[in-house]
Amino acid sequence: MTDTLFKRNLTIFLLTTSLIVMFDQASKAVVAGFLKPGDSVNVIPGFLRITYSTNTGGAFGILQGSRHIIFFAAVCVLIVIIVLFFRIWSRERKLYSVAAGLMIGGAFGNLIDRLARGKVIDFLDLRWWAVFNVADIAIVAGVILFIVVVIMDYRETGTVPGG
Repeated sequence: MTDTLFKRNLTIFLLTTSLIVMFDQASKAVVAGFLKPGDSVNVIPGFLRITYSTNTGGAFGILQGSRHIIFFAAVCVLIVIIVLFFRIWSRERKLYSVAAGLMIGGAFGNLIDRLARGKVIDFLDLRWWAVFNVADIAIVAGVILFIVVVIMDYRETGTVPGG
């Protein structure tokens, strides 16, 4: 691995993480600034509403009221992903850096809410799914991208990163 490859991937990782955290926090600030909890605005009739909701639990509202468990689990996941990035993924395709940045940025975005407010602000409401936010989208997109890149690597080389 070259030092240049590591620097490139680290830059991609940090930029992706920063952009996700900024966009997530800015979008939540706009919602909190214009709506009261429980308020809802129709954006695309029959498809998308902006609904100011809060969540003290985990994804999709599981473990409501278990702030300390959720916080501890989130910190553990952050640590694992950061360690994996620096030990393995930073030396691989740049798409691993994007995937890690999406996951870490989303996790940090929701962790900031938990530390600052004791709950996460959710606002994207498809009416047929749990209300979610930009951080949630980033986490899911990062996991999907990671799986796709691992499959691509396996098909090309017969191995996976770190394997």
